[in-house]
Amino acid sequence: MTTTSPATSSTETEQHGFKAHSDGGDAFVPVQTRSERFASTDVAAFPAVTGREPAWKYTPVAQLADLIDGELDGSEYPFEAPAVDGVAVAWVGRDDKRIGTAGTPENKAAANAWTAFEKALVISVTGEEEKTFRLHRSALGDTARAAHTVIEAAPHSRALVILENAGQAALTENIEIIVGDGAQLTVVSVQEWAEDARHLAEHFAEIGRDAKLKHVAVTLGGKIVRVNPSTHLGSQGADIESLGVYFADAHQHLEQHVYVDHDAENTRSRVSYKGALQGEGAHTVWIGDVLIRQTGTATDSYEENRNLVLSEGTRADSVPNLEIETGDIAGAGHASATGRFDDEQLFYLMARGIAEADARRLVVHGFLVEIIQRIGDAELGERIEAAIERELAAGDLQS
Repeated sequence: MTTTSPATSSTETEQHGFKAHSDGGDAFVPVQTRSERFASTDVAAFPAVTGREPAWKYTPVAQLADLIDGELDGSEYPFEAPAVDGVAVAWVGRDDKRIGTAGTPENKAAANAWTAFEKALVISVTGEEEKTFRLHRSALGDTARAAHTVIEAAPHSRALVILENAGQAALTENIEIIVGDGAQLTVVSVQEWAEDARHLAEHFAEIGRDAKLKHVAVTLGGKIVRVNPSTHLGSQGADIESLGVYFADAHQHLEQHVYVDHDAENTRSRVSYKGALQGEGAHTVWIGDVLIRQTGTATDSYEENRNLVLSEGTRADSVPNLEIETGDIAGAGHASATGRFDDEQLFYLMARGIAEADARRLVVHGFLVEIIQRIGDAELGERIEAAIERELAAGDLQS
């Protein structure tokens, strides 16, 4: 069991994310910075979730009680993964030394998964020749389940790893991504769950010296889906490109908390998430936390989130946060925007004889495809574009 907490913590209340005011006696306030949050692999170390915590305040926690602190099935599960030279897949025991290398849970659901899993699925990438590996899960069922996956890229290896999710699910999981020195790794997580599926996922990444990770989260299906990538840039020259695309329909909740920790010099990060919302009760949440530590000199960082609202009754929460502890940086910034269609774009298309409904589809497609094309896999890109077209065709795109 691994536990970390703020250096100033001395009481149980403090270690769970609260500090006393310097002049407030017994009064307490929540920790405001991401870097000070309590972390542990033991579910029992976390207090009960109320929905007021920073990690949960936008989430419908009442619908997730079984995943947050209920009993979970942590056994092995079925998957499909065609063999690829240079990629090995195996189940390993909890004592495998790679487990826990990339991060530690900061919320109770992730700790519950860590406590409950029996074996971890390890995907090992070797070889400098570029390769593409696909793993497909579609038979998890509706039983509350825990899972743990480790993706390890050997030094100077190159690969695209695609994790495809479909069908029913009640899943909470942790995915660790370990990128060796000089490696070039792309990890794409695709959520095309059934409409009643619930999925809570924490992705932890540790990037080696002069290595690069491209992480892409694609979320189109499921009732409640949270995919939260956290990246630690702890080696000189480490680079992360964190991308996301999502489409929320009526009564669908899609959430992502992105955290980038610049902890070494000459590191780089680019975060870009784009989403569209249509239908009554469609809700998306994007929180972007970037920390540039005192050790993160010469950091180059930028994060952005863009949301396109297609109908009434939707809600998009977008919260970019930037913490800088050193003045010696190359650059840092963030941006967030949520809005409706660009009337000028619609007018331009309609003036050339394109029907309004088709013009709206073209605008949405153009808005999202910029992220899709950066995945680097034509087959997957075409499939995602087709799924978005189906979403658009099924919805009411009238403003």
